[in-house]
Amino acid sequence: MTTNPIHTLLIANRGEIALRIMKTAQAMGIRCVAVHSEADAGAPFVDFADEAICIGPAAAADSYLKVEHILDAARQTGANAIHPGYGFLSENTELAERCEAEGIHFVGPPAGAIAAMGSKSAAKALMEEAGVPLVPGYHGDEQTIERFHQEAEKTGFPLLIKASAGGGGKGMRVVRSLAEVNDAVAAAQREAKSSFGDPHLLIERYLENPRHVEVQVMFDKHGNGRYLFDRDCSVQRRHQKIIEEAPAPNIPDAVRKEMGEAAVRCGEAIGYVGAGTVEFLYEPGAGFYFMEMNTRLQVEHPVTELITGLDLVEWQLKVAQGEPLPWAQDALHYSGHAMEARVYAEDPDNDFLPVTGTLFSLREPEGLPGVRVDSGVCQGQEITPWYDPMLAKVIVHGHTRDEARQRLVNALAHYRALGVTLNIDYVCRILEHPDFAEAKLTTHFIEQQGDTLSRPAFSHREQMALSWLAWHHATAAELPAAGGSPWNSRDSFRIGGPKGQRCELRIGSEDDTLHYWMESAGHGRVQLDSEDQSIALKWHRDPDSDGVIVRLNARTVKLGWAVHGERLGVFANAVHWEALVNHPEEQAGDAAGDGQIKAPMHGRITAVTCQVGDTVEAGTALVALEAMKMEHTLRAPVNGTIAAVHCNEGDNAGSGQVLIELHAESVAETSAEEDSE
Repeated sequence: MTTNPIHTLLIANRGEIALRIMKTAQAMGIRCVAVHSEADAGAPFVDFADEAICIGPAAAADSYLKVEHILDAARQTGANAIHPGYGFLSENTELAERCEAEGIHFVGPPAGAIAAMGSKSAAKALMEEAGVPLVPGYHGDEQTIERFHQEAEKTGFPLLIKASAGGGGKGMRVVRSLAEVNDAVAAAQREAKSSFGDPHLLIERYLENPRHVEVQVMFDKHGNGRYLFDRDCSVQRRHQKIIEEAPAPNIPDAVRKEMGEAAVRCGEAIGYVGAGTVEFLYEPGAGFYFMEMNTRLQVEHPVTELITGLDLVEWQLKVAQGEPLPWAQDALHYSGHAMEARVYAEDPDNDFLPVTGTLFSLREPEGLPGVRVDSGVCQGQEITPWYDPMLAKVIVHGHTRDEARQRLVNALAHYRALGVTLNIDYVCRILEHPDFAEAKLTTHFIEQQGDTLSRPAFSHREQMALSWLAWHHATAAELPAAGGSPWNSRDSFRIGGPKGQRCELRIGSEDDTLHYWMESAGHGRVQLDSEDQSIALKWHRDPDSDGVIVRLNARTVKLGWAVHGERLGVFANAVHWEALVNHPEEQAGDAAGDGQIKAPMHGRITAVTCQVGDTVEAGTALVALEAMKMEHTLRAPVNGTIAAVHCNEGDNAGSGQVLIELHAESVAETSAEEDSE
């Protein structure tokens, strides 16, 4: 029974995890309070909450990491519980202690349990006493260089020197000989001191090709602990996870059970309460070794939820209210396989550097079979440099691992964003790699497969062809429905004109002129000026989206598009890029209709070769515009007289800006001229 029910929950976090917690809490009838920085005032989680309070400027140190600001917000809103999510204050002993002192439920473990796992060295000593397997090494208090030399020789090489208080790869050095120990210790101590304020180090045997396997545990306030099976999180970049899956594949049942029981002993040793994760290094055939315990909810918790059918946030809240866990360990089972991909605003081809910008267009893959999206962003949102670049998580469930893997590839191919570079193409390269498909996993997977994973999915000519087709459909969508009229047909038929048309394309810094022919509905050809061979494309509507399925060079491509001003977003499978398109014939057609000759895109006027009152013939050059590193000549579409000139040489012109107004000769004027001859 609950001793003090939660009626108002303050979520001391932001983004997707804040939204995810609110959805469960509100479904339980709990009122939710969001706290946010000034930079997050318009974020989706703020709008979703029942009440929201600004707690400071954009910098996390001045807002989300201020314990007093969080508690002030709880007092103002009458919140009797605080959920810290993950990151920020989720493993902060001060917040846990202050909540207890003020009679506020802290949805997490007691401060003592957090402190016990806060130091890797102290944690390892506790785990040794609890009979949890440890990697051979040294985690003592004596930190002299002489002691490190002794322990290094005893542990054996290669070994890992790492910060006791750290994480995320900081304060960590691999050492392969005694001669490297001095420099490695000095560097690791400096980095540990700078990053965590604590230079304390430990030594571990360095496992060359381990897997990162973790066990989800849940404890109540009555001394009951259960393990909710395991996850594999081996695929990482810079010691941070990209893809997670549950259960961990290719682990013998006996080892899986031993690992789960060891994780429960770990929690029991520190008086744990709530949801936590015990992380192990696992070497097939050699065993598993305790690495650390995360005393909070994990980013990857949804894969456990999908295979067990449990809502971990719901059970966090029930445990915080004092409810006992209702299941015996033997009654817990898992079904199928789940995978999760983290969607980051980052550039994998530029050392995974975070990327900022505006999400001009966003479509997430919701509604697909077996797919769940935990998102924290919306269309039009600014992605700032202030916080972690993870925008969302795409999670899938299948009957088998391979079904889950293929569903995740398909889901990511339907994740489409314009304005910010994302990592989803890179994630799909991993998912489709033969070694990943066969579950040949290791924490060094990305380094070992670096050359293969860096290969682009499409060649330059394929990108150009797909960009043209995306443009073709994006502009077709703006036209009225054909209604049977031949004038609205999108084929290449022209009265007295060439079938082929041309357009100029830029992708990144690469420019090309492309000629295209519409053979029939759903069938076309394109050819670059620089090549002799044309490319054939066939397409039909994608039943899962408003895009098309394209057949190109014996490949099947899911193609989507989005337009924002001059920007054309092209989404080909999970690969995203932006293109600029200039289509002279379309521009001429528009001008013939209303007499206005407009800049097809942003550029600089390099020449104006007409003036008001000039009589010109169709095809006469009127304006030269430099754009996309190319000069474009804008010509008179019909015979007529120049009525106005709105530009000068050297001007900058915006896309769609009227440059010339032309008074076209009418049919009557032309007939009168012919009769007078």
